[in-house]
Amino acid sequence: MTAAASLDLDVALRQGAFTLEAQVTAGAGLTVLFGQSGSGKSTLIDLVAGLKRPSRGRIAVGGVLLVDTDAGLWLPPHRRRVGYVFQEARLLPHLTVRQNLLYGRWFARRHLTDDAPTLESVADLLGIAPLLARRPAGLSGGEKARVALGRALLAAPRILLMDEPLAALDEGRKAEILPYLERLRDTVGLPILYVTHAVAEVARLATTVVMMDQGRVRAVGAPSTLWSRPDLMDLTGGTEAGSLLDAVVGGRTGDGLIRLDTPAGPILVPHLPAHLTAGARTRLRIPARDVLLSDRPPQGLSALNVLPGVVTDVREDADGSSVVRLDCVGAPVLARVTRTSAATLAIAPGQPLWAIVKAVALDQGG
Repeated sequence: MTAAASLDLDVALRQGAFTLEAQVTAGAGLTVLFGQSGSGKSTLIDLVAGLKRPSRGRIAVGGVLLVDTDAGLWLPPHRRRVGYVFQEARLLPHLTVRQNLLYGRWFARRHLTDDAPTLESVADLLGIAPLLARRPAGLSGGEKARVALGRALLAAPRILLMDEPLAALDEGRKAEILPYLERLRDTVGLPILYVTHAVAEVARLATTVVMMDQGRVRAVGAPSTLWSRPDLMDLTGGTEAGSLLDAVVGGRTGDGLIRLDTPAGPILVPHLPAHLTAGARTRLRIPARDVLLSDRPPQGLSALNVLPGVVTDVREDADGSSVVRLDCVGAPVLARVTRTSAATLAIAPGQPLWAIVKAVALDQGG
């Protein structure tokens, strides 16, 4: 839909007792800003949008400078070509869906190029063509969210900012819009900064994750890498920590189970969302509490998924458990066991172990 661009950001902001200092580089795809409330996620995208001024720093999108405090440059929001999608859709109630969409296009009229998205292409991308004649009062929460997203795209943005866009939706409406966000991520060629604290959204959508903590960037990387790091468990879930594995949907077994091919080996699950057909890519979340460990190849178990691995890290958690990180053929997997179990198995780095996971314990990120 547009040429690929990138975000380069190095900023600092001091507001009272809060200090934000962050360096972020993001290419086309969806970069999740993840962290607890007050970590600086929304403040960071407000700096990109021009809703806040940094104390110092530089922000560029696609090679175009938006901010350079050393040079005294600060572009106002209306000149930045930034698409911003808030928690609430903020549609104009007296306009139809078509008119709301074209309202975004009106602001972009000076920047339109031959490859700029059209109303028809955006409506098709987001599945809102049947809604064009309706008014916002007659739309569901998920439909309103898609219209707001379409309006942002039709403004021909250099970058798309999304501040917890699903936070106001119930689970059903979230399930409705997630496939469209995936399609958006994979087709528009824009850098997308996406704020959330929901692990399910990270698993489903993230190309890259920026872990934020008290105004600082604590870690940057692929979701599957960051969610398996015991040193990040205070951010990734604590007692709910687990692993994220990239997967490709395979075929069905004779018993009706579905095979997922992962870097750690094949994993069987009882069901998948309807949109995930053979060949589709997804992610699996394996809660660490649902992983058993064995010091020998297990036999005679009802659990179907056994992943051989080697211990790379063991650390004690504050709740009295031990968190074990395994390297399973290059893929990291976390297991949470009692300290008694860790002592009984004499778990230590370099030790071969087998991770045992029930099929029903797996969360399908997709």
